[in-house]
Amino acid sequence: MNSREIAKIACEALADKKASDIKVIDIKDISVIADYFVLADGDNQNQLQAMQSAVDEALYKAGIHAKQVEGNNSSTWILMDYGDIIVHIFSKEDRLFYDLERIWRDGTVIDPSEL
Repeated sequence: MNSREIAKIACEALADKKASDIKVIDIKDISVIADYFVLADGDNQNQLQAMQSAVDEALYKAGIHAKQVEGNNSSTWILMDYGDIIVHIFSKEDRLFYDLERIWRDGTVIDPSEL
């Protein structure tokens, strides 16, 4: 399974949990840390946890296991590292504050429906 397919599975899992503003940033030509960032935000702690669980379960079923997960039940930013893709789940406030879209603006934003 290639990294684009993995990103698609993650996006679908996030959408199933009503994540807001799901974006994919293609960074493979500008960074060695991953091929894609998947970003999404949620309205509250429960939704963020549900989003994390949904992504983890969907990718686990596809045979993809997280290398590292940063964040816990009270975190407002959860980072899930799957090697070729990194999933960032934010509260709306943290997403605005950290503004990864601006930091990684040299990457190519891909609409999740185009994966």
